[in-house]
Amino acid sequence: MHNPEKPPVPPHLVLLIGILAVSMASIFIRFAQREAPSLLIAAYRLTLATLFILPVALTRYRHELARLTRRDVLWMTLSGVFLAVHFVAWITSLEYTTVASSVVLVSLSPVFVAIAAPVFLRESITPRVLLGIVIALAGSVIVGLSDACSWPPLRCTLEGGGRLPVVGNLLALIGAIMVAGYFMIGRRVRGRFSLPVYITFVYGSAALVCLLIVAGSGISLLGYHPQTYLWMTLVAIFPQLIGHSSFNWALRYLPTAVVTVTTLGEPIGSTILAYAILKEVPTWIKLLGGGLILTGIAIVSQERGE
Repeated sequence: MHNPEKPPVPPHLVLLIGILAVSMASIFIRFAQREAPSLLIAAYRLTLATLFILPVALTRYRHELARLTRRDVLWMTLSGVFLAVHFVAWITSLEYTTVASSVVLVSLSPVFVAIAAPVFLRESITPRVLLGIVIALAGSVIVGLSDACSWPPLRCTLEGGGRLPVVGNLLALIGAIMVAGYFMIGRRVRGRFSLPVYITFVYGSAALVCLLIVAGSGISLLGYHPQTYLWMTLVAIFPQLIGHSSFNWALRYLPTAVVTVTTLGEPIGSTILAYAILKEVPTWIKLLGGGLILTGIAIVSQERGE
């Protein structure tokens, strides 16, 4: 059920802004990766996003922060751990595979949520959801093989174009699984808190995890070109704060299924930007696989009311 209250601006316009914002993520990350390690980009993305939202939570939601229980903090911290691993895996995947493959594969998270739902959320899988899962997974196999194999004849190799596309695709899939865990925890916890309080704890704990990984890896936080810091700041502002906040805002006025299916425009937007800016041209078989993945996700999301 969506809120009948009249929105101050058209929700679909806000969704469009959100899609454009998150579609920029892979492009900004690619530019930052020219100098900065992927672990550092993930750490800066989450740390800056937390610092931007923290003053709002501390000044406007102090009464809510005072009511937090240890159980609440543990759940949100666990959610942040999943989110941290998601960003580390997905951002690193962009070093090895194409933007199109990475963003399409990481968008499989609703499918993994559907697979895990019977165990963790006690939700059954309907025949329609099962069909969507099979279609999406078939598409992911096609995308994975398209980066490692040529046809005809069928010749497969781990390396391609100076990269390791199979490794990149696997990292993107790990990112999808991790963000599925993040969503499932959010489903249990998010409704009890306002958005600023929830994302402050989740982003903050995710940032802490990434910073610890960066420290353990011996990666320096300083000493990079100012333009690199600009790209990392843009990643925090546009995809993280504007993009995700737009989707959460739209949920107040539109059915959840509409918002979720609309966000499938991110892989399309990212692929178009990668073609225009990075000159990455997707092959016809990759487009076929990506189309199957998006179709499967749409079926799963609409059936489950994601």
